[in-house]
Amino acid sequence: MARILVVDDEAPFRALLRDVLEEAGHAVTEARDGAEAMALVARQEFDLILTDRRMPKVDGLELVRRLRARPHAPPVVVITAHGTIPEAVEAVRLGAADYITKPLPSPGALVDLVASLLPREDDSGDIVTSDPRMVELLDLVDRVASRDVAVLVTGESGTGKDLIARRLHSRSPRARGPYIAVNAAAIPESLAESELFGAEKGAFTGADQARPGRFEEASGGTLFLDEVGELSLGLQAKLLRVLEGRVVRRLGGARDLPIDVRVIGATNRDLTDAVREGSFRQDLFFRLAVVVIHVPALRERSGDVPLLARHFVERLAARHRVSVPALTEDAVLALARHAWPGNVRELRNVLERAVVVRGGEAIRPIDLALVPAAGDGLPLDRSHREREALLEALRRSGGRREEAARLVGISVRTLYYRLKQLGLS
Repeated sequence: MARILVVDDEAPFRALLRDVLEEAGHAVTEARDGAEAMALVARQEFDLILTDRRMPKVDGLELVRRLRARPHAPPVVVITAHGTIPEAVEAVRLGAADYITKPLPSPGALVDLVASLLPREDDSGDIVTSDPRMVELLDLVDRVASRDVAVLVTGESGTGKDLIARRLHSRSPRARGPYIAVNAAAIPESLAESELFGAEKGAFTGADQARPGRFEEASGGTLFLDEVGELSLGLQAKLLRVLEGRVVRRLGGARDLPIDVRVIGATNRDLTDAVREGSFRQDLFFRLAVVVIHVPALRERSGDVPLLARHFVERLAARHRVSVPALTEDAVLALARHAWPGNVRELRNVLERAVVVRGGEAIRPIDLALVPAAGDGLPLDRSHREREALLEALRRSGGRREEAARLVGISVRTLYYRLKQLGLS
């Protein structure tokens, strides 16, 4: 459960946001404008702030400015009724973590955006496993960590690629430097260049002062480029120049700025296929994939499921302030038999719901609300199990893809990608 401050001068819209966010399990506080929001921030802590762009007294952009001046300020998402690029650029330039348009694209889009920005306080960064392949993989990670080379982490969505990246950073000589994570798929293409490489004053409408990009912010440390396969070809070319020259040029700039950054890329796509198709540059692939670390899917290390389940139950019980519930034998068996198309992330989501619902009481199979992977007697190969799980999620959600993605613990983008792979789109 996160503490979220919603700032908007329209009471009905605040109520809508409250309903959506409370349904997702968060605690919501409301403010009518930026001035009231700053008064609340002075008295209590928040994990995230959602603010309207245009309000009387103190508007959303001014609120972002004031919050950025505070130490340890929470991330801010700016909501704009107009969705114009200049407003979005200005919000991000001033320090907003992201923006979303009004009316909302969908309740699921808001919930996914919020989840992507919240700290995962129950995930310590430790990777829980007893699987021999994972133990060998972690040994490789620890050996590579001390070598200042680019690493490409591959694996399905939800397998923990971000934890591998954090381990590489924390066990490297750069551990005292910054760790900057960027989800390439979440940055609008029109903002991606300035987000990554920075922008000089006057580079575009609303750029009234110079702003460093993520590469400059990560200098001396590590830059984690998640979903790197989603970058456009134009940005790929610019990224390649940065990696080869170890310099960055801001948008609208006339000089190169030296940087000292280790880049870790991650993707749930097969980039060798993307290279063959022409959607990913071969030279950039070779530059990123000096060392490739593939994280296996959870179904490929099913022996870890009971271990991970007990780990998550303990952490989640502490987070939600309930007694640690037992897992019945039937519940453990149900977990072990599930296909887990959403991998470790899906397992965590399933158990969080069960912990909250049971409130410290023993967790039974019915409490898990698992989407069946396949019926009795059906083949258990990977594609069949995934196909059945996704079809069942779509059936339960009435065809609403945001809800289906939530049920299996994957992003909507990944759901569309899987459906296309399995011929279901």
